[in-house]
Parts: sequence; structure tokens; C-alpha cells
Amino acid sequence: MEMLIWPGALLTMAGLAGLFWAIARVARARRAGLEDAALRVVLQKAVAINLGALAVSALGLMLIVAGVML
Repeated sequence: MEMLIWPGALLTMAGLAGLFWAIARVARARRAGLEDAALRVVLQKAVAINLGALAVSALGLMLIVAGVML
């Protein structure tokens, strides 16, 4: 079912882009030398983005596997 594979691949790529964006955001915050409270706020937002991106990526991989199996 090619109709499931390509949207799944797009979702997976979007999830990976979100993961890399969260990593880059944390790296920028650490290099900026923020205080503990400000760094903690950035990290909390990055964790939320990270988990959302991971969920999107997992859904995309599920679609790919379902498309290959069918």
C-alpha cells in the first residue's frame, strides 16, 4: 500500500527534523551561558518538543510498517 508508505516517510522526516531542532535549541542555550533558571525553562520546552517529535516520528514509522506489511 503505497498510500501509507509516502505519508509515513513524510511524518518520519518531520519528526526527525523536530528532534534535530530540539537538539540545536538546547545546544544554543548551553553555549549562550544562561543562568540555571533560564536554562531550565529552555530545557523544559525542548523536552516537550522532543517528545512530540518522537511521537510523530513513531507514527510515521508505524505507517511505513503497515504499508509494507499490506
